[in-house]
Amino acid sequence: MAARRLIPLLDRVLIDKVQAATKSTGGILLPESVSQKVNEGLVVAVGPGRRNKDGDLLPVAVKEGDKVLLPEYGGSQIKLGDKELYLYRDEELLGVLKD
Repeated sequence: MAARRLIPLLDRVLIDKVQAATKSTGGILLPESVSQKVNEGLVVAVGPGRRNKDGDLLPVAVKEGDKVLLPEYGGSQIKLGDKELYLYRDEELLGVLKD
C-alpha cells in the first residue's frame, strides 16, 4: 500500500472494492459489457466509532479483513498511491459476507 496509512475518523470504514472477473474459468477474456458489477469489498481500516447523545462510544459493526456487501451508489473515492479505495459510513454497508 502507500507509504502512509489512512485511519478513518468516527464511524467511517475504508474499503478496497473487489474487481469483476475479466476471464472465464475456461480462460476466455470477457468484454466489459458482459461482466457484471460487483458490489463486494474488503475492509482495510475502520474508525473508532461515533458517540451517541450521552457521549457513549458506539463501535463500528465491521472489523479489518471482513468482506462486505456495498450499496450500488455511495462512498467517497480516495486514491492512495496507485490504489483506489472507498470510504463508507458504517450505516451505509449492507452486510457482512461469510464463506
